[in-house]
Amino acid sequence: MSDIFRMNDRFARLSVCLRAKRIHQTLRAACIHQLQYPPMDKITLIATLSFGLEAVVKRELQALGFHDLRVSDGKVEFDATLEDIPTANLWLRSADRVLLKMGEFEARDFDTLFKSTCALPWEDWIAEDGVFTVNGVSVKSQLESVPACQSIVKKAIVERLSEAYDTDWFEETGAEFPVKVSLRNDIATLTLDTSGTGLNRRGYRIHAGVAPLKETLAAALVQLSFWNKKRLLVDPMCGSGTVLIEAAMLGRNIAPGLNRSFASEEWAGIPSAAWKQARNQARAAIKSDLELQLFGYDADEEMIFASQSNAKAAGVGDDIIFAQKDIHNLWIDQEHGVVISNFPYGVKMGDYRILNQIYISFSKTFRKKMGWSVYILTADKKFPDYFKRARPSKIRKLFNGAIEVAYYQYFGDRPAK
Repeated sequence: MSDIFRMNDRFARLSVCLRAKRIHQTLRAACIHQLQYPPMDKITLIATLSFGLEAVVKRELQALGFHDLRVSDGKVEFDATLEDIPTANLWLRSADRVLLKMGEFEARDFDTLFKSTCALPWEDWIAEDGVFTVNGVSVKSQLESVPACQSIVKKAIVERLSEAYDTDWFEETGAEFPVKVSLRNDIATLTLDTSGTGLNRRGYRIHAGVAPLKETLAAALVQLSFWNKKRLLVDPMCGSGTVLIEAAMLGRNIAPGLNRSFASEEWAGIPSAAWKQARNQARAAIKSDLELQLFGYDADEEMIFASQSNAKAAGVGDDIIFAQKDIHNLWIDQEHGVVISNFPYGVKMGDYRILNQIYISFSKTFRKKMGWSVYILTADKKFPDYFKRARPSKIRKLFNGAIEVAYYQYFGDRPAK
């Protein structure tokens, strides 16, 4: 009799397990079919950016042929196709990343976040052996704990992929699929990062200074100025040469991402032919028969060497003249031109007397040069008090990394045609 009782007990436990498994499968199926999503040939991309550069990135996207752009703080959203992912990554100069929008929904509790995340078609993009990490941010939302949100999203994606691939174990030895969850005012936006490493990593900066200027911000500074490929451009404190290199790449129409790789190049969902075609078109678009007037000066001999090395790595080594010259000894004899420079911020230097002398020397050189348009990026709000030519024509609030800075713009007289 005891054997019969034990057998019945085994059958009872097996029955409970089977019922639990069926309930679990039913919940999975309900989770998967909860939301509707567009086909893969119609996607939404998001170009993220530093605050203050929304108009610049919008113009870049318009120049690339994108329309119906939705601009908000720190991002520009736009409709695209799979083939547009390589194009956006290769050509955007002032954006930080290109994100693929997976879904957006209201999430005021963790249960909703889990179910809505699980309902998205992650298997359309993430391979069975894909490596995916989840990073997040929460601003003015009830779900304040970023680590908790990241964990919930990770579990939901695993649940979805487990059902799609019929497995409970993932090797995670393949391509990388960075996942981002952004919660703002209780609205969750789930994305895949197609760029991987930030777009500011062009691949040319072999040497950098103490406080280097981000390449994406440098490109924006040039585009916010009156400089064009026919005009003279001077950076009297060029550091590692980033502003002038970005100007040269812009003048020659060199795609900033041409010599680097992107996370989504390894994704099976994007045809490799699309990447090959985009790169071939970018190479064909380079303007080789062009003479640029770009000059960079710095008092530090090592920085001049760094600038020359970086410019050569970027393919514009012959377009920029770098020379060791102290700003106190700078002499400009041309009547018209453009100055763009990232001045020391004082906070990092620690010696305001040195900074004051720099301002005085700069003012002596350019205060009477009314044909010069002057653009200075600095976190020092006292700069306009030292540049005696006039009050700034425009001041734009920007961010160099986490540092709040101001872009002081002084418009000069237009040169005669």
